[in-house]
Amino acid sequence: MPVVEVRLRLEVSPAAAWDAVCDVESYPAYMENVRSVKITDDTKRSNRISAWSVFLKGSILEWTESDQIDDERRRIDFQQVDGDLEHFAGYWQVIEADGPDSCEVVLYVDFEIGIPLLADMLNPVAKTALEDNSTKMLRGLEQRASAV
Repeated sequence: MPVVEVRLRLEVSPAAAWDAVCDVESYPAYMENVRSVKITDDTKRSNRISAWSVFLKGSILEWTESDQIDDERRRIDFQQVDGDLEHFAGYWQVIEADGPDSCEVVLYVDFEIGIPLLADMLNPVAKTALEDNSTKMLRGLEQRASAV
């Protein structure tokens, strides 16, 4: 299964970065590759369902995921429950870096396209596209967290 891990150091407090990470419905306002995110079930803060639509290399990728939110660890583990890929899971995490005004944000994804005969050809292309999208998302998050 291909894996994408993107890390970005931010010169903002971990709390500010965490607030920005958790506010997924605002992502389309400052992440150009995110078309929409809608929380469809948020009855418990620690476990929500969200529906996503993103641009990926000229295509639209859509899925619904279950998010397990751990405020204490500043980590969101997600798992696709329905969507365009065979498997899509990972996590967001905010880690304090060198003090109260610096942190690192990690976006980790493992995925499977679900077309075994084309996996050798498609997985590297999809991995590169997801790395690019993930980097853009973290850059957008950096701008949002810095502005708050």
